[in-house]
Amino acid sequence: MSDATKNPGQIALGWWKQTLRPDDDTGPARALRARLRRADHVTDILAEGRVIELHDRLGRKTDALTLAALAQVLAHVERHDGRRIAQVFGAGDPEALSPLRFQRLIRSDDRRELATGLRRALPLAGRACNVAALAEDILFWGEKSRIRWCFDYYGAAPPRPAAAEEETE
Repeated sequence: MSDATKNPGQIALGWWKQTLRPDDDTGPARALRARLRRADHVTDILAEGRVIELHDRLGRKTDALTLAALAQVLAHVERHDGRRIAQVFGAGDPEALSPLRFQRLIRSDDRRELATGLRRALPLAGRACNVAALAEDILFWGEKSRIRWCFDYYGAAPPRPAAAEEETE
């Protein structure tokens, strides 16, 4: 499947596996992760050729701030698993991420604020989540993502979309 036929989350997952977490975990991959994690400015992140490669793979449709946020957050993820990040945050007793911190995180208005919150919260989640789903949430952060995260956090199935309800009546 070419990048043109994949969704953005799958593209980001492929980039993460190949660039940040290759099977042989090369020195260059470790060095790139470290530089991305330590970056203080958007330009520090965008100055990395591999980040521009991600931009190209995503069809050059991502704005610079979102691209930088995505690359920096993905540098903090150590393992890909099937659970979406909000499911990981809500797991356990007590939850991996407290309800108050979770609420603060989902109120993030922009990608930079979201990225900062995620970077701080990922260690509490064991630095593991569904990388493709996380990437899509960062790329398309908005009300729909926030709502899904609320249901994921509490382990509940989301309600049916309104259009589906109208069709069944």
